[in-house]
This record gives sequence, C-alpha cells and structure tokens, in this order.
Amino acid sequence: MTVEGADRTGGVGLSVPETADEDEAAAIAAAVAAHLRDRRAAAAAAAAADEGDDSWDGERWSFAGRLDGVGRRAARVPTGAPRDGWTAAGRTDRF
Repeated sequence: MTVEGADRTGGVGLSVPETADEDEAAAIAAAVAAHLRDRRAAAAAAAAADEGDDSWDGERWSFAGRLDGVGRRAARVPTGAPRDGWTAAGRTDRF
C-alpha cells in the first residue's frame, strides 16, 4: 500500500508493506503523522525564538575584537548595545 500526501515542507511519500494488516498500516501512518507534526512544531518554535532574539550573545565579543583591531580602545560590549554594527560603532564611547 502506498500513501501519498503533502505537508507544508513538501511532498511526503509513505510506503506500507503489502503484508501489513489494517492495524499495522494504521500504526505506521500514525507514527509518521506524529513525526511530521513534531517537525512542524519544532520549526515553528525555532522561528518564534529567532524573531525575538535581539541579543549579541555570540557576536558581541567578535565586535569588541574588531573595535580593538581598528585602533579603538578595547571595550566590553554591553548586552543592551544595539545589535546593528554601524549603530553600535557610533556608541563605542559609551561602552
């Protein structure tokens, strides 16, 4: 038995062995559906987390290194500094 369907990420094909009875086929289809639902939920959660992330966590130390490299004083970039590099560069006197 072959079941074709589509979810939001593209086409999905499911092949169930011909020897599977009705209960086995239903269990396979339920497991695949649960997996696809979990994938969509994880993708939605990741997208929501990215939208609200305005922190410098991984980037502010490299930004401080670039400031030091161009002859500015070495400074710790505060967590509340603007994330845009040009705006932050204009405020280095306040770091």
